[in-house]
Amino acid sequence: MNASSVRVAPQRWYRGLQGQLARLAVSGVLPIRWLYPKPKQAYPAKAGRLHVEIVSHCWQYAHLQAYQLSSLVLHPPQNVDVTMTVYYCPDDEKTRALLAFFAEQKVANVIWNWRPLPREQLFRRGIGRNHAALNTRADWIWFTDCDVVFAEGTLDALAQQLDGRTDALVYPTEERVTSLLAEDDPLLQKAAAAQVVALDGTEFIVKKITKATGPLQITHGDAARELGYCDAMSVYQTPADSWQKCYEDRAFRWLLRTMGTAITLPGVYRIRHIFKGRYTGSETNTKLRSQIRKLQIGWRDRNDKKA
Repeated sequence: MNASSVRVAPQRWYRGLQGQLARLAVSGVLPIRWLYPKPKQAYPAKAGRLHVEIVSHCWQYAHLQAYQLSSLVLHPPQNVDVTMTVYYCPDDEKTRALLAFFAEQKVANVIWNWRPLPREQLFRRGIGRNHAALNTRADWIWFTDCDVVFAEGTLDALAQQLDGRTDALVYPTEERVTSLLAEDDPLLQKAAAAQVVALDGTEFIVKKITKATGPLQITHGDAARELGYCDAMSVYQTPADSWQKCYEDRAFRWLLRTMGTAITLPGVYRIRHIFKGRYTGSETNTKLRSQIRKLQIGWRDRNDKKA
């Protein structure tokens, strides 16, 4: 990939050490932030008709990616130009078929941009995000996940919010989420085949957001081109043989020296699901990890309601 910094994978033990050191640095235990490039305090304001690039990754989540892409088909942006970028691996046949289907859908003000990667590069999400950041031509770039869906008018409202802003990073104050859905849930089954599918948002609940989390990192294009997505931290640009936890999302905020600025943005939906397509190992291991995930998210939801 041009203008990207994919690293050669070192020995597993050394990768583990790199990861631990990176997390200690981001947590503040190792005071070494001065070693990394310092972002600007403000970036040039972009005004007028904006260009926004949306970046997601998809590995065995075609039934979720279908809703995201469908939302652009069903609710074309009117006052903003959108590039929809999806990083995927051709080995994932369902995702490949889905993207081929949507490539045939002509949508006003939307450009489809499919970026194939070897699975070892896809499994480290920071690699694709870094490539997108360094290469984007957009005024703003939204790093998101394939389970995020946009309602009618959301992207036009986003353009209004971004007009004239100089922040490096912004995020919506809330999102609407489902409960944890099982694989046989009708909402997921509806998108089993490659087609345009509409989302019924009546069963979603509001979740307040307090920082620019992984799927809600809306970044100034100049900041992205300048710093990449954790480009200076080699551990997050190293291919892996299985899907890696996205510790780089927190590191990205740390490198930008901000949790992001909150903006009012209606119509951001996220489909939550028990089964994780990226889980590897035995069926027992997958079930156990899914149950742990269900307990963790249930605990967070209860705390959100108390807050």
